[in-house]
Amino acid sequence: MKKKTFEIKKAPEFELPDSAGNIIRLEDFKGRYVVLYFYPKDNTPGCTLEAIGFRDLKDEFEKLGAVVIGVSKDSSKSHEKFIQKHELNFILLSDEEGELLKLYDVLKPKKMFGKEYLGIERSTFVIDKNGDIVKEYRKVKAPGHAEAVLEYVGEISKG
Repeated sequence: MKKKTFEIKKAPEFELPDSAGNIIRLEDFKGRYVVLYFYPKDNTPGCTLEAIGFRDLKDEFEKLGAVVIGVSKDSSKSHEKFIQKHELNFILLSDEEGELLKLYDVLKPKKMFGKEYLGIERSTFVIDKNGDIVKEYRKVKAPGHAEAVLEYVGEISKG
């Protein structure tokens, strides 16, 4: 069986509001690594676990020149409450229209209680200092994920 190789590609640009309503753009982080993670919903068990993982490792990511940014369809107001409740220390972006979700292909058919709907597949993208996606994590399981991403950023920051 042939192993699928990852193709480096330009990260799609974005312009979305953060929890305070400030417009954040990918280009604001040029020259830094960006850990862009997509999650289904604020204050749900898996999403909270993932966010706390990134929160607890924020200083380590910063030492490597990386910024962590979370994205969901939740409103800026919902993000603000999520940040306050869990003392999150990184940017959360609101993509209520789902435009960025579509660009990064993270909207996938899901099933709950026998009903099918379009939902966010937990995914993370590592973007290098040149704005290229150098690593994708799809169908992410929250436990240990932030640590795995940190390890990868640590490896590429050496090179």
